[in-house]
Amino acid sequence: MFEEQRYRFLIQQYKNRVYTYSLYMLKNKMDADDVTQEVMIRIWQNIDKFNMLAAKTWILKTTNNLCIDFLRRRSVSVKRENEIDELFEETYSANNNNDNPYLITHFKMAASKIKEAIQNLPENLRSVFVLYEIEGLKYKEISNALDIPVNSVKVYLLRARKKLQEELRDYEPQKIV
Repeated sequence: MFEEQRYRFLIQQYKNRVYTYSLYMLKNKMDADDVTQEVMIRIWQNIDKFNMLAAKTWILKTTNNLCIDFLRRRSVSVKRENEIDELFEETYSANNNNDNPYLITHFKMAASKIKEAIQNLPENLRSVFVLYEIEGLKYKEISNALDIPVNSVKVYLLRARKKLQEELRDYEPQKIV
């Protein structure tokens, strides 16, 4: 009974993070669903084997490893289209005037461009960037989850930001005359 309560608590706490991270890494909703489901199964299988205080790290590390496995199995050359994540779009345009059609279109296009730029990052940079900027993890948590040194986390984050700046530098919306 206690295991079931722990499991429910962990699922409620982390299912959205697991799915969001998987979606950013895999760029495909169905694959993200599969990874999320597999993580949930592994949580249940290992519910009595890990410390609840370290659950977040264990879950994110498991998610990252499963995403990497998925990416390795899937052909790298195959590109799949992915819809704009509604949460990302809402977050991006939350503080703006939603009555202006030009602004609405601009924010949708900008959100699409930003998400595309994130998805074009190399796997190692994208995983660190998503965990830090989108999931809100600290350097140490990312280091533990991805099993890399803290300094590497910092370097990868810096490189990801620079690549995104380079890719988005020339982006400017069309002005209506």
